Amino acid sequence: MAAAEFEVPKFREYPVIPALRPDEMAGSKPYVAAAPIQEALGFPGQLVDDWQAKAITRMGELLDKYRSFRVYMDACVHCGACTDKCHYFIGTADPKNMPVARQELVRKVYRRYFTFAGKYFPKLVGAVDLTRDVLDDWYSYFNQCSECRRCSVFCPYGIDTAEVTMAAREIMDSVGLGVKYTGEILGKLHKIGNNLGLPGPALEDTMLGLEEDIKDETGVDVRLPIDMKGAEVLLITPSADFFSEPHVDSLIGYAKVFHQAGISWTLSSHASEAGNFGLFIGNYEQMRKAAMRIRQAALDLGAKRIVVGECGHAWRVAYSFWNTLTGVGLGGEDPFAKALQQQLDPRHPVPQHICEFTYDLIQRGALNLDKEANDHRVITFHDSCNVARASRMGDMPGGQFVIPRSIIKSVANHFHDMPQDTICESTFCCGGGGGLLTDDLLEIRVKGALPRMEALKQVVDDHGVNFFASICAICKAQFNKVLPFYGFDTSMNGGVHQLVSTAIQLGTKE
Repeated sequence: MAAAEFEVPKFREYPVIPALRPDEMAGSKPYVAAAPIQEALGFPGQLVDDWQAKAITRMGELLDKYRSFRVYMDACVHCGACTDKCHYFIGTADPKNMPVARQELVRKVYRRYFTFAGKYFPKLVGAVDLTRDVLDDWYSYFNQCSECRRCSVFCPYGIDTAEVTMAAREIMDSVGLGVKYTGEILGKLHKIGNNLGLPGPALEDTMLGLEEDIKDETGVDVRLPIDMKGAEVLLITPSADFFSEPHVDSLIGYAKVFHQAGISWTLSSHASEAGNFGLFIGNYEQMRKAAMRIRQAALDLGAKRIVVGECGHAWRVAYSFWNTLTGVGLGGEDPFAKALQQQLDPRHPVPQHICEFTYDLIQRGALNLDKEANDHRVITFHDSCNVARASRMGDMPGGQFVIPRSIIKSVANHFHDMPQDTICESTFCCGGGGGLLTDDLLEIRVKGALPRMEALKQVVDDHGVNFFASICAICKAQFNKVLPFYGFDTSMNGGVHQLVSTAIQLGTKE
């Protein structure tokens, strides 16, 4: 269904805090998941009759289980340091999109049911009952948060808004108020192994087609294998890499890197998806269930290394959660986790990002690269939120910022960063992360992209940038959608390994 018409924000000569527009985005909300979608994930099919009591009970369980959640409820002093840090507030001017105000939607309910003052003197402390109107506000505004964590960088108390958003979404799911988009994707992942619902034969046919394309381009036979037992590397990449532009160009880049380095690798039809939307709905059991497919694939195929492709939240889950969720890396004590720990090669990081993998090969001189092949491109780089603020690469502080840029500079001659206050740890979100990449939410996606588009416009105007590189499937998909709204051509949107693919000279170091 086509999105309703809305006004695209104008570029600002001097970015300032916008004048408030109360309830500007109150009507923006994703489609509610149908019963079969919810029930397939183990949640109620629709809003349960006693939803209020069950929601409060679930909140109490989360407060007891996660000490951080309770700390975040108690620690905020409403200092306002986060107010102008959220891209959605900047783009919409809706005060409830201030991180502090969005959190307050949960914090008021927390005070009402879980603090002495809130139970007995609610008006004195701003406590409120969990009514249907409050729940509707939760559904609107917690689905206008991409869990990017930029506000957390500037919070003097280190409050992680993403965790508050995850908790609110988990509570809503537990009473039957789930999101159609994220629920459908998780269902496809659990049933088939990827977010798109591509069965094994379709995936294999797609890879054969890409092999033919590479042969036509280079004259070299480069394989994109599936389910090859004994391969050294199991590649787990976002399913958008299999067919969607510009994502597929990065997949071709991975394949060329593996080929020239002489390292055997494979995809898995059982676990072809790196993305893990369990993170977006805040449900750790869903995260674990998705990640367990990857552990099983690695065991079945006998892989020695697990490499994650260009996907921001996939890397966050892999880097921050795989060890405790599944025992991939260190942390698991069950027999299967121990077996995998013994199987994987300890000389390499577990897991390893594809940028770490390629960077290491470049540092060792294992790839033949022609930088001039990218001379038609003037490049800038978008730090994806989940990589920038929730993970790391390599063995150096800030490696997640250094390594992708080093790769770009190794394969291209013309690179310019966007303004310093919009990159690295302070990077602005693309506007489509956190489960918002659906046309149901097109307006908030376009408006939320404003600060990133402003930073991009500056380097386009000042340096003639014509290629916008990122290492996240959601960022690439979001930019394909929103760039035209701000007067940019989608042809400038691409991945880091798309640049590698252009520069690598096959047939010379095989």
